[in-house]
Amino acid sequence: MCGRFGYSLTREEVEERFGLKKVPAGLAPKYNVPPGTDVPAVLNTSADELKFIRWGLIPHWAKEEKTKFNLINAKAETVTEKPMFKGLVHSKRCLILADCFYEWKKVGVKKVPYRILMKDEHPFAFAGLWDSWQHEGKELQTCLIITTTPNALINSIHDRMPAILAPDKERAWLDEVRPEDVGEFLRPYDAKRMKAYEISTRINSPANDSPSVIQPV
Repeated sequence: MCGRFGYSLTREEVEERFGLKKVPAGLAPKYNVPPGTDVPAVLNTSADELKFIRWGLIPHWAKEEKTKFNLINAKAETVTEKPMFKGLVHSKRCLILADCFYEWKKVGVKKVPYRILMKDEHPFAFAGLWDSWQHEGKELQTCLIITTTPNALINSIHDRMPAILAPDKERAWLDEVRPEDVGEFLRPYDAKRMKAYEISTRINSPANDSPSVIQPV
């Protein structure tokens, strides 16, 4: 499961790193991003533009905005098989931009939070799916993050990790992907390129959204 992440991206950095032509002027750092909030994403239908869409997928066929089908993650192992997801894999893929994510390690009765990021601390993209929901004149674009088995680094912390796309596969994920090729995109990211360190339990509350939450303890 991936239930929290962060980013401190500049407009210029996003334009250059992800090859985008349109980036909202209001892009600002978010150190503690929980589900239910708007997150920076690049949709396959507008691959040169950064948009903010809600994290927590609402299927287009849902009758209500609040639904039990409001999901934040989907497993890579079954994403092409489950009826809720396989149509989205074909037609609605996205990049969700970040520069870190958080996982909690069980230590006895405690859960110890860790910040996980690239060794060079550069931004990256989660593989995601999105959908558009409309009801009584209201329209929402929502998304989820695909998760996969952990690499050697994450395995000591948690039993799942988000599917991080290799930079050379990001554009390909936004292009048409054959179902039989999906697994090639959703492999555990190279542990040698990542690092992790323990942080304060202040990250547990989404209300704590400042650089102080990412300081090592």
